[in-house]
Amino acid sequence: MSMLNDPSMKEIIIDFCKEAEDLFDQLEQSLEILEGDPTNTAQLEQFGQVIDRIMGAAKSIGASEIATFCELGKTIGYKSSQINDIPLIEVVVAILFDTLHLLRKMITALKVGNDSSMANLNTKAFVTRLTWLSAKFKDIERSSVAIDKKGNLSQGSIDELMKSLGL
Repeated sequence: MSMLNDPSMKEIIIDFCKEAEDLFDQLEQSLEILEGDPTNTAQLEQFGQVIDRIMGAAKSIGASEIATFCELGKTIGYKSSQINDIPLIEVVVAILFDTLHLLRKMITALKVGNDSSMANLNTKAFVTRLTWLSAKFKDIERSSVAIDKKGNLSQGSIDELMKSLGL
């Protein structure tokens, strides 16, 4: 039995959901700042750092779909923080808002006991946007705030993450 389905772990799952919802508010605040000033790319790194916390917690409780979605959001945040193309950053912000919206739905599903949170979400349009966006980042090697390339996601890794979600 997975941790997500274990009745004795319900309190931990609920705590994770509450913490994630609080962090979603921080993510939304970063995105709202970026909407007002798309040149403030430090907010994209901030987004990546906050969503990384959700990712780690999701992995620790076995919420792999949520963790993978967070990893995609983190990578998009970090990679886009390295570009100066304001119209592209504006598109990135919109896609990250979509990511946040889907993550909120996934957390809501998890809270009510549905650990297969992707099953009931319509992600076709979102996948199309992610695929288009991933092509824009092919030349950006660094996908974290760390300069060292160990553990950073390559374009192939982004594609693998999407594939692991069935996207």
